[in-house]
Amino acid sequence: MEKMVQSEVFFGGNSFVVSTEESGVPQKNGYLFKSRQIEVEHLMEDPEFYRHGWNSWSPTGWRKLSQKPLKIYDNPLRLLTADDAEHFEKGKHSGSYVAALTDSNGNCLLLGSLSVSSGFIIANNSHLNGFQNDLNSEWYIGYGNEREVFKEYANLLTEKFGINNLKAGNVWSSWYTFFEDINSRDLKLTIDLLESMEIDVIQIDDGWQLNVGDWSANKKFPEGMNEIATYIKSKGKKAGLWVAPLICLPESEVVKNHPDWILRDEKGEAVTAGYNWGTTYYTFDTTLPEVQKHIFEIFTKFKDWGFEYFKLDFMYAGALPGYRSTKIDREVAYRNILKVIRSAVGDEIYLLGSGVPMLPSIGIFNGVRVGPDTAPYWDNTERKNDPSGPGAWNAICNSLSRFWMKGIYETDPDAVFFRSRQNLLDDNSKHLLQATAQILEFKSFSDPIDWLDENEYTELINFLNSSNKINQLNRYIFEVDGVTIDFNDIIFPKKRISDFILVK
Repeated sequence: MEKMVQSEVFFGGNSFVVSTEESGVPQKNGYLFKSRQIEVEHLMEDPEFYRHGWNSWSPTGWRKLSQKPLKIYDNPLRLLTADDAEHFEKGKHSGSYVAALTDSNGNCLLLGSLSVSSGFIIANNSHLNGFQNDLNSEWYIGYGNEREVFKEYANLLTEKFGINNLKAGNVWSSWYTFFEDINSRDLKLTIDLLESMEIDVIQIDDGWQLNVGDWSANKKFPEGMNEIATYIKSKGKKAGLWVAPLICLPESEVVKNHPDWILRDEKGEAVTAGYNWGTTYYTFDTTLPEVQKHIFEIFTKFKDWGFEYFKLDFMYAGALPGYRSTKIDREVAYRNILKVIRSAVGDEIYLLGSGVPMLPSIGIFNGVRVGPDTAPYWDNTERKNDPSGPGAWNAICNSLSRFWMKGIYETDPDAVFFRSRQNLLDDNSKHLLQATAQILEFKSFSDPIDWLDENEYTELINFLNSSNKINQLNRYIFEVDGVTIDFNDIIFPKKRISDFILVK
């Protein structure tokens, strides 16, 4: 580590002492520092800390430094899936890429990474401390009005990494209706009822493939995926497909046939990339030319089938620690494989990322999930220590806390619900989810039309056609088409709403 240099940065009548490896360069609204390590002395009295999570599902939001840190607790496998386990700082306020402190007067001090490498930030009562891996690491420091400071940081990110402006439009997904129990026949019946709707994309979710890792149609799609894509397009919609290209189950053919492709640790053991489908799963060493060729070919195949929209899930796995054939930062390796995918499909194909490391995905994905799965229930009382778990409440909290990212990607808060059938959400909860989708301007749902009563159908039509005139009045207060919605009591409830949920 280079010798640290102390300097002072000035914002009007305010100044902060900064320790870095090199002196900073003043910008119009802040300072840039080239340094792997940075320390900013803040001297704020019990400020609120903005904790930004590593990937789509990672806990994100505001907590006072005197409060319990916002994290995943007591669940190592979930932590591995839904946050940066390598940089988990037990008992400390910490997060990934960007952090901020806001005092009682509303002044916001922001420290944000402008590098792909695995940046993380720790806060205490006197300092913000940032760390990165790359020798060319760069940080931004801004101070002032909270929304303006975050907007400036977002602008710097898009200036450096680019932006892909293709829009998704309105999306229907099979997930929250069929889950993995999908088949060609039932999907076609559902698609027929969606034909007259103001929907741009019909997306087939998990359950179509032979196995996670083996991306060919299973026996539930006997005519093949090109046939169902053609059927969707015959209804005037774009065909969308779910795929998790960077993970594979242990029993998959790709693991049996190519064990040398699997990312391994220092002992030569396969890296556990997470837990789902009742098992742990693996990821690939994406620096291997053979793996890159494999990924390129499967996406070329998907495009040839006729799909124009892809939901790429569990993508964080490509940025996990491990021993790769090429010694590069793990998040640089992740971004490089994203470039392979983009080169395979071209710029006219929409890529939606889920479970993606947020900063290294900028400029390649068109849209990203910004919160956990919604689910047709509000909260899960058995997972009080997991703010990344499925549930409407977690999804709303995370998604609105990433509102500032709207200028970087299309920000997807996940599906909303209108149905009463197979749904534990009350009307107010459904309306809050719908409002969140309007605020973030990404509309997706999963309800079959024949599950909706007349009022629910009308609400859906109004939602799909709503104008989305959005005005942020405060951090968690928004004006939606002229109606003011205050989410503060939702995000910071005095009692856990789930403790009083009514089961229908």
